[in-house]
Order: sequence, then C-alpha cells, then structure tokens
Amino acid sequence: MECTVRWTGLSGMTFVAETGSGHAVTMDGAPDGGGRNLAPRPMEMVLLGTGGCTAYDVVLILRKSKQDIRGCEVTLTSERADKEPKVFTKIHFHFTVTGRNLKPNLVERAINLSHEKYCSASIMLEKTAAITHSFEIVDDLAELPPSE
Repeated sequence: MECTVRWTGLSGMTFVAETGSGHAVTMDGAPDGGGRNLAPRPMEMVLLGTGGCTAYDVVLILRKSKQDIRGCEVTLTSERADKEPKVFTKIHFHFTVTGRNLKPNLVERAINLSHEKYCSASIMLEKTAAITHSFEIVDDLAELPPSE
C-alpha cells in the first residue's frame, strides 16, 4: 500500500493525498492553525478510515452469515489527549444495522470479530484508545425492488 501527501502551496495548510489505487483526498487544518477549514482534518481522516474499515468487515461478516443486511452505519465519537501528541484516548463506535430478521447475536459477533481480528485500523488505535461499541438493529420492512 502506498500514498503520497502533497502540500498545495505556500499559504494555508491544505494537502492533497493520492492513494496507490488512484484516488485523491483533500485535507485541511483549522483556521487557528493556518488552515482554511476547506476539508477534513488529518485526524478526522484517521477516524473515518477506521469507521470504513470496521463497517466493511461487519457487512462482509453478516453477508457470509446469511443475514439479510440492507444497511450499515457507524458513528464514531472520540476523545483526544490534551497534550502533544494528541492521540485518541477514547473511541466509541455505534452501529446502526438495517435488515430483515437480523439476529442480534450475529450482529454482535460481526462487530466483535471486526474489532478483535479483522479491522487493522481499530486494532492499531486500541494501543492508545479505549475502544467501546454499541449497536442497534433496524428492521427493514420495505420491499427490495424486483431484479431486472
């Protein structure tokens, strides 16, 4: 895996990150740190990447468990250290999993497997942060559109 991060110019604190898979993401700093608040902060990117990593795992595990999953959302809330380095000290993941007749024990199992075995990002962050999670299941009563 490879990426390049490039500062966009002499004024401001905007950076463009280019991934090895060919995608670009803009990051910026807070106005009090020289940024212009045009894009997410780098540490927000760490948090959202972790959310993507674990949500991916949960969906994949529930599909393999033959669950009728139709949606997965994870909200992450965090706290950081007061002094440098301002590492994450607490991160809470709240999953909202939507589907039909989802079994709570399988949803919980998928979340636990992600955090304990598969999600590299949350396993790394666990070195400095207390990781907790919760979940809710929303039963999706809507019919799926017919396949064409």
